[in-house]
Amino acid sequence: MNKTLPLLFLIGRPAAGKSEIIDFLKRVTASTRAETFHIGHFLEIDDFPMIWSWFEEDDILSRMGKPRLHTDKKGYFLFPELWHVLIRRLELEYWKKKEDGLLDADTTVIIEFSRGKEHGGFREAFANFSDELLQQAAALYIDVSFAESLRKNRRRFNPSKPHSILEHALPDEKIKRLYEESDWQDLSAGHPERLCLGEREIPYMVFANHDDVTSGSDELLGARLRECLHTLWKRAGA
Repeated sequence: MNKTLPLLFLIGRPAAGKSEIIDFLKRVTASTRAETFHIGHFLEIDDFPMIWSWFEEDDILSRMGKPRLHTDKKGYFLFPELWHVLIRRLELEYWKKKEDGLLDADTTVIIEFSRGKEHGGFREAFANFSDELLQQAAALYIDVSFAESLRKNRRRFNPSKPHSILEHALPDEKIKRLYEESDWQDLSAGHPERLCLGEREIPYMVFANHDDVTSGSDELLGARLRECLHTLWKRAGA
């Protein structure tokens, strides 16, 4: 049994603590990351930079007097299918890294994203990943209430760095419309260890973050993350 997870979906509401977990994992030593957290040399694939590039392109097109390609003037997608395009882009990035020889037995790929019911939820997101990708994956869901997601989204916003992974935020109106309703409970109901995704099942674990340990001390975050990832690693090897 490999001591590290090959592919980890890191999912949850916006500002749930996903980026903070990745930042923490970057700061621990490689040996600790592998032995304690079952995460190898890791490569991160996040759809936020993809979304932000669409915003920037549309802004450039508008200033050129041309039609926007992806979003309206309020920043909402012109077509709901674009959410699924992002998922397929995430997978495309994975296979490109594999073709470039960047993935080996000691590598963990972390794919990070959020989805709300308004744009299909996690069920439709996972339906757009291939079975070939899902068969090697596990998922860590960061659990916070919408109220907590909204609070942390407001707190982290840095107007001088709207493109930043750790400091970007959504306006209240947008986060409520896109993410207030979540299908996570429906998707995981009755399946305490594995998500049923059509004919494929993938192991998952819930990281409870209602007390916001991802914004507190590394000691508390590390202890909870260690427990969650160790359990997930065992489930993945079962």
